[in-house]
Amino acid sequence: MTPPTDALLVVAKRPAAGRTKTRLTPPLSPDEAAALYECFLRDTLDLIRRVPGVRSVIAYLPEDAAGYFAALAPDFDLLPQHGPDLGARLDHALTSYLARGFARVAIMNSDGPTLPAAHLTTAFELLRDGADVVFGPAEDGGYYLIGLKRPAPRLLRQVRMSTPTVLADTLALAAAEGLKVALLPMWYDVDDVASLARLRRELARADADIAPATRAFLGGM
Repeated sequence: MTPPTDALLVVAKRPAAGRTKTRLTPPLSPDEAAALYECFLRDTLDLIRRVPGVRSVIAYLPEDAAGYFAALAPDFDLLPQHGPDLGARLDHALTSYLARGFARVAIMNSDGPTLPAAHLTTAFELLRDGADVVFGPAEDGGYYLIGLKRPAPRLLRQVRMSTPTVLADTLALAAAEGLKVALLPMWYDVDDVASLARLRRELARADADIAPATRAFLGGM
């Protein structure tokens, strides 16, 4: 079998009550919020498994969580996150897999369990078709995915993360770097009460195979 030339990473944290999805408490209890995030993780890992021809990787925190993630996803590579902030950690993860010889590397979040797997496949198609960098825009002004063919540290290390202008600021830097940009369809992160309600509505009308772990958890509450 030919080894994959693409790598798809997901940013993940080991769930911990009181430290995970705290903007969902209330209405959820701290334990429920942590358990729900684990469901998000399981569904996101299943999305990645549907993307053909990629090396699947979990970029995880904290550093002592390797055992947890090895049990959760024994078929994934594990890469501890390194860096003083999110941008540095994203750059480190992407650069690590580009340095290993992968031609195209993308990294995504684990906050959108109903994201269509086709969006992930399209990210690599866009990179193959000539884009230097691809983004999955998020409705909050950030992005749920960034994919590259070569390191671009400015895009990650010189942008203030977790603000409503993350994507706009990053696109401005990409233009300054002369990079050809492609955009995926917009999606949303589930990180507050309003987006949790939206997720419930979406699952109520979605096919039964969409986000099964999240669906089962919410249905049992």
